[in-house]
Amino acid sequence: MADATDWDLFDRPAPLVNMASRSFLRLGERRVKPLGFSVGQLPVLYLLRDGKAMSQRDLARAVRVEQPSMAQILARMERDGLIRRTPMPGDGRSQLVSLTKAAIAKLPAARKALHRNQDQALAGFSAVETATLLDLLRRLNRNLDRIVTAEMESDQAVDA
Repeated sequence: MADATDWDLFDRPAPLVNMASRSFLRLGERRVKPLGFSVGQLPVLYLLRDGKAMSQRDLARAVRVEQPSMAQILARMERDGLIRRTPMPGDGRSQLVSLTKAAIAKLPAARKALHRNQDQALAGFSAVETATLLDLLRRLNRNLDRIVTAEMESDQAVDA
């Protein structure tokens, strides 16, 4: 029987996925920073890319971050001239967030830079292997979402 302290992190999926994610983030940051973007802003840029406007709350839900975190992301984006806020019709307190023309103009270059990252990272992978990897990662994320949701609901039931 193996000793409880004898374990190899690199034989488990979580550390490997985490390492790949961190590497993608570091490389992505280097590639989009010259465009005036940060990796943390990419989900917002993606969601609003087609001229769509969303509330801060809806953006936070879609990106799966807490409202204060989204508020910080949006404050930096507003400071950098990437978003604008307009009053939400029928609700004087809420605002809709949309991208500025300057941000929209930079999106093709950002997408090209990020695609280059992915192409380089997946060098040597066949189309079938890439499709399999995507399928496995999507399934992994669905499983993790279910676990997180169940644990949050359990925590709320205990707190009630």
